Amino acid sequence: MSRIGKSPVAIPAGVTVKIENDTINVEGKLGKLSQPYSDINIEVDGDNVVLSRPSDAKDHRAKHGLYRSLIQNMVQGVSEGFTKELELVGVGYRASNQGQKLDLALGFSHNIILDIAPEVKVETVSEKGKNPIVKLTSFDKQLVGQVAAKIREFRKPEPYKGKGIKFVGEIIRRKAGKSA
Repeated sequence: MSRIGKSPVAIPAGVTVKIENDTINVEGKLGKLSQPYSDINIEVDGDNVVLSRPSDAKDHRAKHGLYRSLIQNMVQGVSEGFTKELELVGVGYRASNQGQKLDLALGFSHNIILDIAPEVKVETVSEKGKNPIVKLTSFDKQLVGQVAAKIREFRKPEPYKGKGIKFVGEIIRRKAGKSA
């Protein structure tokens, strides 16, 4: 039995979970998410979602924990939401936003302007003497991670000086430069 899959997903107050035609719909105060599923039995049991698998086939075992984690992320997202923070480390690196447009100055000859999905709220924090921070908030964990990865891709942190876009709290392994 999957250790992750066998534990039920608790449904907090204000969140509704509906199962219809091999699709699970989760609705809460922050938004509405849906996820198609297959090969797994999902039941809403009071204020819990219980998953079970029809057999011990490899495919069923794999999907058991997967769908439990996806449902847990959906329930947590519509009730609390998810936040990712990116830090721009480097001289002259700046970030600003006008609505859903993120403007990044990352040392290239031109600024990078990125349109952010409407489900993701973007906020930039620039304090004097500190690195600029880009905060991404949404109810969809997968979308927030995808947008954060896209932004980080523009300038990955490099190991010699530590410059680039990194997650807040991420530790970059540093390398020694040339030794004379």
